[in-house]
Amino acid sequence: MTTTKPPIWFWIVSVLALLWNGMGVLAYIGQAFITEDMIAQLPADQQAQYLMEHPAWYTAAFATAVFAGALGALCLLIRKKWAYFLFVISALGAIIQHVYLFMNIEMTGAQMIMPVMVIVVCLFLIYFSKNAISKQWIK
Repeated sequence: MTTTKPPIWFWIVSVLALLWNGMGVLAYIGQAFITEDMIAQLPADQQAQYLMEHPAWYTAAFATAVFAGALGALCLLIRKKWAYFLFVISALGAIIQHVYLFMNIEMTGAQMIMPVMVIVVCLFLIYFSKNAISKQWIK
């Protein structure tokens, strides 16, 4: 099986995907390992966000979404088609996580921008990796 050399924008999108998912990993780690002292130093509106109790499956969906996404981005960079499957898993985790948020937390229009953007980026990365497979940029 031969592969076609991907265009420069493939590499740009792949690096941006890694940075995006890396920020997600950092957000997860920050949420998972924040201490009560750290929460006390935050502004009051941000404290409420960290003091909310979420079910374990929500946290698992969050972890699955960010770590599968980061691994998928790495697979893009090393040109492996595992990227597609990892992005599908990441999107499922993100959708499960955000449906829970939409159903249980009252959000204004501005607060919905990031959750919707996360889902859109997940879906784009699925499309992008599937397209890369069909063009034989990844194998």
